[in-house]
Amino acid sequence: MPAAMEFSSLSAASCVLQGRSLVAGHAEGELLFADMGLSFWGGVDPFTGEVIDRHHPLNGQCLAGRVLAIPSGRGSCTGSSVMMELLSGEHAPTALVMAEADEILTLGVLVAERLFQRSIAVLCIGHEAFARLRGQAYARLEGEQLTLYPQRPADAQPTRVASVHQQPAFSTALALSEGDRALLDGSQGQAAQVAMQLVLRMAELQGATELLDVTQAHIDGCIYTGPASLRFAEQLVAWGAKVRVPTTLNSISVDQRRWRALGIDAAFGEPASALGDAYMAMGAQLSFTCAPYLLDSAPAAGEQIVWAESNAVVYANSVLGARTLKYPDYLDICIALTGRAPKVGCHLDAHRLASLQIELPTLGELDDAFYPLLGYHIGLLCGSRIPLVRGLEHAQPTLDDLKAFGAAFATSSAAPLFHIAGVTPEALAPEKVIHSDQTTPTERISLDDLRRSWDELNSARDAEVGLIALGNPHFSLSEFASLAALCQGRHKHAAVSLAITCGRAILEQARAAGHIAVLEAFGATLITDTCWCMLGEPVVPTHCRSLMTNSGKYAHYAPGLVGRSVHFASLAECVDAACSGQASGRLPRWLQPAAPVENPTHV
Repeated sequence: MPAAMEFSSLSAASCVLQGRSLVAGHAEGELLFADMGLSFWGGVDPFTGEVIDRHHPLNGQCLAGRVLAIPSGRGSCTGSSVMMELLSGEHAPTALVMAEADEILTLGVLVAERLFQRSIAVLCIGHEAFARLRGQAYARLEGEQLTLYPQRPADAQPTRVASVHQQPAFSTALALSEGDRALLDGSQGQAAQVAMQLVLRMAELQGATELLDVTQAHIDGCIYTGPASLRFAEQLVAWGAKVRVPTTLNSISVDQRRWRALGIDAAFGEPASALGDAYMAMGAQLSFTCAPYLLDSAPAAGEQIVWAESNAVVYANSVLGARTLKYPDYLDICIALTGRAPKVGCHLDAHRLASLQIELPTLGELDDAFYPLLGYHIGLLCGSRIPLVRGLEHAQPTLDDLKAFGAAFATSSAAPLFHIAGVTPEALAPEKVIHSDQTTPTERISLDDLRRSWDELNSARDAEVGLIALGNPHFSLSEFASLAALCQGRHKHAAVSLAITCGRAILEQARAAGHIAVLEAFGATLITDTCWCMLGEPVVPTHCRSLMTNSGKYAHYAPGLVGRSVHFASLAECVDAACSGQASGRLPRWLQPAAPVENPTHV
């Protein structure tokens, strides 16, 4: 719902903007402004409040005590958990001002408000008003009104995170079924009651008028971001929480069976493992994978589901044709506990249409590095808009290609869905995913554009490689087959680690197919249950200065998460570097400029 906007001058030193309050409150402080969306997971340190996304203009800035202004969130659904961790300590911004309503960050505030009695104001002001924040130094927020100052005002009284001493009486205007009311009145237990309150609160913020039934859930909140994430889950268990629909679990933060053998500090390993146990105590399945679409329980086209984990959401919507929002951590488990979700967004036909067309240049023969690079670049162009990509009608991308595209796209954008003309199921007839009553803008991508994103993902300047990181998202059986073929009869360099993350089910399938024996002979390490976005030292070797990956998602996050520079390349290049200890630095052929055509010689 667009925010209403009003502009007026209080004096030569200030202006006032009017917006829509997502979380009510009063706050003021130094304005920290950026015109790029920010993923709090992988982009903000939950224990210090520092922006650690090395690709973001706010990199190195601290959020604590400042009014943060960003157009929207982006990337990971775990941003809500990071926001809650910040609020449970002393490192949160004092208020959040956005151009677009962001469910992920807002939900983190609402959960902290409910569990920790700590909150900040969240205001949505629309894009036109948001542009007026550029160059301002100080902001004062009172309810739905935002006052801006070009310098710190004389009467400035900077605020901190607010304490909520009393929860207001809960009420809702949504149409409720008899079952909804039974959950809300507490007759199904306190966990279900609190879960329904949060579902309804978010539904109202999203503009829903009713709820719908979901058939399954995938929980991303089992990632350990700090003590607050474990406290939330254990509180639900103490309240008697039990899921009402089949529920799978995302990657957790450690390999639950082997974290001690991998050298993980018990101060991290024990609570991270306990968090997985807490969600299983609620009735969730022991799946521990960020690629639930590889499981036998993957949803069918048109199925209404609640999935979190950004890459899984994008794959479910785009490749499977299932229907889910990009659900924030904690709202995912709340919906699993109630079986009910807001009837909005990508659950509805009208909200699955493309609002941007992307035209690709003429391309040569492609390798597997093309699709994550393209997904990352298109995500940067889209923001929260759903794209229709044209130019791959005859390329025949595999499911692994679409998986890599979607993961990188979900990293750099806030959109829950993409269409590829002639490829993804809803865009086999591309005209069906375009608004018929309005003009859809078109962006044309050049090879030079893709080269700039290639250079952004390739942050390493030293050819030496200490680690090959594969499996973000988790490896599929076909990826194991491809990797085994590349590694057959070879052995990695002694100074290089090569590690692959995957789900337990896929690992056993790959072992039965003979792929794991080949990879272990090569010198690879297999890690289940967790993923690269949660792994640090010593799995990332202490001596390693730069790593290599074929994941656009991890190439983006690794510099901030583990402090290493990155070589991004194809799977074949990764294996070659594992054997030599050196990155070749070669550009793929499809990214190289065409050789000039010489004029024919006339006799």
